[in-house]
Amino acid sequence: MSTDPIRWDRRDDGIVVITFDDPTQQVNTISARFQDAFHAVVDRLVAERDEITGVVLASAKKTWVVGADLVEFRESMERGESLGEALDGFKADLRRLETLGRPVVAAINGTALGGGFEIALACHHRIAVDDPSVRIGLPEVKLGLLPAGGGVTRLVRLLGLQAALTEHLLIGAEHRVAAAKEKGLVDEVVPDAEALMPAAIAWIGAHPDAVARWDAPGYKMPGGTPSNPKLAMILPSFGANLLKQTNGAPAPGPRAILSAAVEGAQVDLETASAIETRYMESLLRGATARNMLQAFFFDLQYCKGGGGRPVRADGTPYPERRPTKVAVIGAGMMGAGIAYVTARAGIDVVLKDVDHAAAEKGLAHCRSIEEKKVARGRTTQEKADALLARIHPTGDVADLAGCDLVVEAVFESPELKDKVFRELEPVVAPDALLGSNTSTLPITGLATSVQRPEAFIGLHFFSPVEKMPLLEIIRGEKTDDQTLARALDYAAAIRMTPIIVNDSRGFYTSRVFGRYITEALTMLSEGIAPAVVEQAGRRAGYPAPPLQLMDELNLKTVQRIMHESARAEEPGMATPPEALRLIDAMVDELQRPGRQAGAGFYEYVDGKRAGLWPGLREHVPAGPTPGVLEPAPDLQELADRFLFLQAIETQRCVDEGVIQSDAEANIGAIFGIGFPAWTGGPRQFLANHPDGPDAVRQRTVELEERHGARFHLVTAARS
Repeated sequence: MSTDPIRWDRRDDGIVVITFDDPTQQVNTISARFQDAFHAVVDRLVAERDEITGVVLASAKKTWVVGADLVEFRESMERGESLGEALDGFKADLRRLETLGRPVVAAINGTALGGGFEIALACHHRIAVDDPSVRIGLPEVKLGLLPAGGGVTRLVRLLGLQAALTEHLLIGAEHRVAAAKEKGLVDEVVPDAEALMPAAIAWIGAHPDAVARWDAPGYKMPGGTPSNPKLAMILPSFGANLLKQTNGAPAPGPRAILSAAVEGAQVDLETASAIETRYMESLLRGATARNMLQAFFFDLQYCKGGGGRPVRADGTPYPERRPTKVAVIGAGMMGAGIAYVTARAGIDVVLKDVDHAAAEKGLAHCRSIEEKKVARGRTTQEKADALLARIHPTGDVADLAGCDLVVEAVFESPELKDKVFRELEPVVAPDALLGSNTSTLPITGLATSVQRPEAFIGLHFFSPVEKMPLLEIIRGEKTDDQTLARALDYAAAIRMTPIIVNDSRGFYTSRVFGRYITEALTMLSEGIAPAVVEQAGRRAGYPAPPLQLMDELNLKTVQRIMHESARAEEPGMATPPEALRLIDAMVDELQRPGRQAGAGFYEYVDGKRAGLWPGLREHVPAGPTPGVLEPAPDLQELADRFLFLQAIETQRCVDEGVIQSDAEANIGAIFGIGFPAWTGGPRQFLANHPDGPDAVRQRTVELEERHGARFHLVTAARS
C-alpha cells in the first residue's frame, strides 16, 4: 500500500486529476511529506505539460485540505528553525502550478482552511460542494499568524485591499459555502460531491486558455492599489480601526497582516510573496504566536478530544453514554439556554420551573433564538419547529420520570438546591446523572442532598449558553470516574468544550474571574479614574472592560460572590476591604445594581450604555486635584495588575489541585472568563511571557511591593 499523500491520474481527455489522500492521517494537512509530494507532482505537470489539457485538484477524504501540519510546525518553531525557505519553496510550487499554461480547477468537497485554501487560491477556478459542514477561509490570525502560503498576496489581488482585510484576513473568518460564493472566494457551487468532477471537467473544456486573473492582460486590483487617490484617502483608517479594536493590546498578527497586505499591494506578486514570508518569520520569533498556537490548537484539541476522560482500572475506556432525556430545573435565562443547546443536539428536554407558566417563559426564550436564526437564513422554519418540539415545559415534577440526566439551574441558594434535588431524585431514572449549574457553591456540600453522591457533579455553563462554548465540569469529593465520563459525553453531545476541575469554592473560572473585578474595584478605591480603569482592561486585551462587565453581570451577583469569597479566603489573598465597601455602596446605598436596572457604573438610555456614571467619583477617593499636574496613571502597570493577579490565582489553583492540566487552565480562562487571547491563557502567560521567565518573577515582586500580598507568586512551574 502506498503511503504517498498525493495520487496522480491522467484521463483519456488529457485532464490530470491530482487527489489529496494521506493514508497516515484522518485529514489532509500540509506536512513536509505533503510538500515533497506536491513538489514532485508539479515537476511532473511541468514536464508533461504538452500532453495535459487541464488539472483538477481533488480530495479522497471528507475534508479537502485543512491547512498546515501544526504538530510539525510547532516542532520546527521549538527547534528554532527558519520556516522561510520551506514557505518560499511551497509558494514557488503554487506559482508554477498557477502559471502552468493549462486550466487548473480546485474541486472542493470539504473544508478548505488556511494553507488548504491557499492551494485553492492558486487555482484558476474554485468549485465547492453545497454542504453545511464545509468551511472555507483563512483563519490564521486566530493563531497569531498570517496566511503565508500566498493567502495575503492572492486574496488582496482577488478582492481588493479593503474587502480582503476587513471581511477575511483581519478576522480569520471561516465561511459556509454559500457565503464564500457570495464573497467571491469560490466561483461555483454544486449540490453534492458527485457533481464536482463533471463541473470541473466542463469548466476546463470551456476555458482551455485560463490564467489567474492577476496574470491576465489589463488586470487591475479591485478598488485600486494604495496609490489610488480614493483608496489612499481611506487607507489610514485601516490602521486606526485596528488600533481601536486592540486598544493598544499586543496584536502582532493583525498588524503583520495589515502591513503585508498594504506593502504587497504596491509591488508585483513575487515581491509581495516575499514580503508575506518576511512578516511571517517576524511573527514566529515572538511569543504571541507561540502562545496562541499552543492555546487555540493544542490546548483546545486536548480539551475537545477528551484528554481528561478517565478510564477504568483495567485501562479500558468507559463506554460512551449519550443522554436520551434531560431534565433542566429552572427556566430562567441560564436554564432556558441549557435546554436550548441540549435540544439543538437532538436530545429531548423537560424544562421545569415552579409552574407551567414560568417554564413556558423559558421556552419562549428558546423560540426567540430560533426566530432570529430563521430571519437571518441560518436555519429553516422546519428545523426550528423540530428543535423547539424537543423542549417540554412543565411545572410538575412527575414529568421528570425517565430523565437520565439532570441539570439544576436554580438560584444560587444551598437551601433551594437541597430542596430541588430531594424532590426530583426519587422521580428521575435510578441511575440518572445529577448535575448542578452552580458557579460558586462547593459540589461536595451540595451532594449531601442526594442518595447517590457518587453520581453528583458540577456542570457550570456560561451565559449566554447558546454563544459561550465552555462547560466547566466540577468533580466533588465523592464523584466517581463513571460519572465524570458521562459528563464529558454530554459535553461532546452538545458540542461544548469541557474542562475538568476539582471542587473548590468558586471552582476555577469563578475564582480567577473574581480577581479581575475585585482589582478594578480596588483601583477605583485608590482614586484611579473609572475611565482609566476601563482603558487598562482594554489595554490588557480583555474582551470587555471590568466596570462594563460588572454592570452586565449584575452587581448584586458580584456583591454576593465577593462576600462569600471573602469569608473563605486566606489572609494573604483576601479581597481588599475597599473593594467590598465600594460594591456594597453601589448596591445598597446608591441603588445602582447594573444594566438590568438601568443604573450601574454606567448610565443607560433605552437600555443602551450612555457613558460612565459621573456621580461615581463622588463615592470613591478623589483623584488628582483640578489644576494640579500629577503623573498620569501608568496604563501598563494597571494592565499588568489585571493579568498577573489572574495568572497568580491560576497558579494557586494548580498548586491546590483544583485544576490539573495547563491546557484546561488556558482554555477555561480564555473561553470562560475572557482572559486575553494574545497571552495563550494564564499558564502560557507565565511560562512564555514575551519578556522571559526572569521578568515574570521580577514583575510579581514589584507588584507585591507596591500593591500587597495578593501578588505573591509562590511558583511559576508548569504542571
